[in-house]
Amino acid sequence: MSSEQDYDVVVIGGGPGGYAAALYGASAGLTVALVEDGAVGGTCLNRGCIPAKALLQTAEVYRTADHAADFGVIADGASTFTVDWAKVSQRTNGIVDRLVGGLPGLTETGAVSVNGTVLRGGAVVIATGSVPRTLPGFEFEGELIVSSDHSTRSASLPERVAVVGGGVIGSEFASVFTDVGVHTTLLEAMPGGVLPVGPDPELADVLRRALVKRGTTIHAGAKVNPPEMSDGGIVLGFEANGASEKIEVDQVLVATGRRPVSADMGLTEAGIQVSDKGFIEVDKTTMATTRPGVYAVGDVVDTPGLAHVAYAEAIVAIKAILGEQPDPVDYARVPWIVYTHPEIAWAGYTEDAAKAAGYDIVVHKHKFAGNGRAMIIGDTDGMVKVVAQRDGPILGVHIVGPWASELIAEGYLAVNWQALPEEVGAFIHPHPSLSEAVGETMLALTGRALHG
Repeated sequence: MSSEQDYDVVVIGGGPGGYAAALYGASAGLTVALVEDGAVGGTCLNRGCIPAKALLQTAEVYRTADHAADFGVIADGASTFTVDWAKVSQRTNGIVDRLVGGLPGLTETGAVSVNGTVLRGGAVVIATGSVPRTLPGFEFEGELIVSSDHSTRSASLPERVAVVGGGVIGSEFASVFTDVGVHTTLLEAMPGGVLPVGPDPELADVLRRALVKRGTTIHAGAKVNPPEMSDGGIVLGFEANGASEKIEVDQVLVATGRRPVSADMGLTEAGIQVSDKGFIEVDKTTMATTRPGVYAVGDVVDTPGLAHVAYAEAIVAIKAILGEQPDPVDYARVPWIVYTHPEIAWAGYTEDAAKAAGYDIVVHKHKFAGNGRAMIIGDTDGMVKVVAQRDGPILGVHIVGPWASELIAEGYLAVNWQALPEEVGAFIHPHPSLSEAVGETMLALTGRALHG
């Protein structure tokens, strides 16, 4: 027996964009129904951002323990460490479960069952997210050919792995696998091999060299062939630098991006325009689709596939629903982070992009090698690089090194507010701290500096 229920907003999808819309709408006094066919939290919380970063933290702990003697900490007895991946998986799942368990309580007033019930909303927010892409011949079966969704929640670890794709996801997993002792081969179709699109190439090169130094084998410009099964595992052939090669591995992780979840939803029939690539078309000033009263946010929209961007888009959509005048997301200035070792983070123009846009620029860099806090924690690889318009505002801030993910907040604020270098250079940075590297770089852009 069916029934009908009315809400101010019906949100389809319980990932970052969806639950952010539900929470923000509820806090504004709207009645909200949140519809999710899996666990609340979506890919980011259940299979992506959170579990992946938990694995990266395990890798950091392992590196620290393995270099304890460098700090004068000597193990009593055996001085070697091993990784119990089953316990790593148990810890990761525990973190996810605690976070997922916290979300339904936050959205309880809007969470409803849709079986046999018709939900009507004054507005609808579509936040159905994305799923991993694959390649022809690399269909996922969860054990030998896997996606990042499989790897983040796996209770076992391969001895040899090929990571196909050197973007953010591929680079992060290559960093994890390498650090915990997996023989790792990274195959990327584009030049450079690591993060070919996005960050300043100079920063990507720091990461590439760091991965190679720690044991990652990287092949750039590699065209892979479908895998073949062998008695010893999986044989993966590829062409790179004009030569054909084959490697044998235990597992292939395909990290070639993600695709929006928009098929078989009747969107076109409902008057919602969808691109050839499956993205829902929206007015990015309000996140409104081509169907009045329907909005879309997150990975299902052709905008940066970042959880924090989905949060921001959800706020824009709810404000538009409320009849307010939201400030649209400035996608050219959003912060990006790659949680590898070393971490990479940036906001705004790269050096090359600023030149291509016609800016007359000045660039300054400050290496962590001269930073006191970096020396103390034993992590001096990397730099801060700032791009500014000559006699004008800061255009881009780029960081590779320890805790870049935390340091970028100041850089994003500077870029987003179009601050002048002397304004940021006037900030007093604690000493000793990693943030001093940001301050030193800003000071250098004023023509004066403290250290070199």
